[in-house]
Amino acid sequence: MATSQPTQILRRSFIKTVLRRLIALITVVGLIYGLVAVVYATKTIFKVKMNYAVVLERFGGVRQAVTEVGWHARLPYFTRIEQEVPLMNQTMQLGGTPAPMRIISKGNVALWTSGVLTYRIRDLHTWAIENLTPLELLQGDYDGIVKDILQAQQIDNLVSDRETIKEAIFTALKSRPINIGGPTIEKKYGVEVVSFVLKETRFGDKLVEASEEKKRRELIAEADNYAADQEASRIRKLYAAYLTGIQSLQAALGRRDEATDTALLQFLTQQKWATAYEKHQGGQNTVVIQNTQGSTPAITLPALGAGNRPEGGANGQTAH
Repeated sequence: MATSQPTQILRRSFIKTVLRRLIALITVVGLIYGLVAVVYATKTIFKVKMNYAVVLERFGGVRQAVTEVGWHARLPYFTRIEQEVPLMNQTMQLGGTPAPMRIISKGNVALWTSGVLTYRIRDLHTWAIENLTPLELLQGDYDGIVKDILQAQQIDNLVSDRETIKEAIFTALKSRPINIGGPTIEKKYGVEVVSFVLKETRFGDKLVEASEEKKRRELIAEADNYAADQEASRIRKLYAAYLTGIQSLQAALGRRDEATDTALLQFLTQQKWATAYEKHQGGQNTVVIQNTQGSTPAITLPALGAGNRPEGGANGQTAH
C-alpha cells in the first residue's frame, strides 16, 4: 500500500505537467496566429501578385506604385494601400452593365445596343497617380464617344452595316481626341485600347411589331395592286374581243363603211354580252351572244366574208 500511493501521486503530477504545457503551447500558437491574422488583415505585410500592382499612399499624401512581385511591408498608420491594379487585359461594358443601352438614331428611332471595350493599363503612374477614380472617368468618356458615333448613324446602317460602325468606334477610341485639341483616351488614362466589339443593335419589341405590321400591310397592298392589274388586263381583253366582234358583225352584214346601222344598234341593245374570249389571239373573231329575254330564238351570225355572197337558196333565189 505504501508503494502504490507514491506511484499514483507521480502519475497525477506528470499528467498535470503535460496538460499545463499543452495548454501553454496552444495559447502561444493561438497568440502567434492571432498576431499574424491581425497583421495580414491590416495588410502591414502585403503581397504583389504577377501582373498586378499596388498603389500606396504614404504619410503626407505621397502616392507610390509598387510593381515588384513578392512580399512587401509597410508602416501601419503611416501608410495605407489605396488600390490594387490589374495589369492584364480588362473589359468595360457599354453603359457599365451587360444589359443593352437605349439610344436614338439619326432618324429619331429608338434602338437597344450593347458593346464591350477591352483595354490594358500601360502607364501605372498616369492611371493611378494622375487620375482619381480612373474607372469612373474612363467609363464616362467611353460611353460618350460610342453614343456620339451611334446616334449620328441612320437606322439602316446601325442594323445592316455594323462592321463599318464597329471599326469607326474602335478608331475613335484609340486615336480620336476626346475634345478638339484634347488628349485621346489612351493618353489621358495611360491605357492601350485592345479591341471593341459591338455585341448587338436591335429594335425595341413594340417597334419590331410595328415593322412586321407595316410589312404585312405592304404585302396586302401589293397583292391588291396585282389583282387590280389582272382585272384591268382582263377588261382590256374583253373590250378588245367585244370591239372585234362588233366589227366582224358589221362586216358580215355588209356595212364596211363603218356607218351607224340603227337596226343593228337596236338589236345589240336588246342583247346582253355574257362572256367573250379573254385571250384575244390573232385572227380569232368569234363572239358569243346570250339572249336574256327567253323568247327570242338563238341567232347564228354568218361567217366572215359571207356579206359578199347573195342571200338565198341553192337555186339562187333571194330569201325574204
